[in-house]
Amino acid sequence: MPRILVVDDDPMVGATIEVLLQRQGFDVTLTDGGETGLAALESQTFDVMLVDIFMPHMRGFESIRIFHERAPAIPLIAMSGYAFASSASPSPDFLRMALELGATRCLRKPFTPEVLLTTIRESLGETAPKDKKEAP
Repeated sequence: MPRILVVDDDPMVGATIEVLLQRQGFDVTLTDGGETGLAALESQTFDVMLVDIFMPHMRGFESIRIFHERAPAIPLIAMSGYAFASSASPSPDFLRMALELGATRCLRKPFTPEVLLTTIRESLGETAPKDKKEAP
């Protein structure tokens, strides 16, 4: 059973992701911020990390950089609910920046359960179609 670390300071978002992933058979560790997430990372092993970009006590991308440095072999999915002011004023592309800091994939909140599950499965390397058989 794949182990997923979820790091998000919003209790509703974290709990929703936790329940969804548990129902899909994942072993989920939910933490409420960067410090507790790093503590979990140091005491347990994980197959994928879901990390919010903007959390209290860790400025902006600091969390992505630190999580990637501590566990560079674990796929890191960065999440952001950053609301852009308007399409007329160009804003920084936070998700692209997260990729440059070590995230393997990014999700813009809100996302659907299907998008989350697909992203996690891709990160785990489970993207092969289930209905096709290998040639003999």
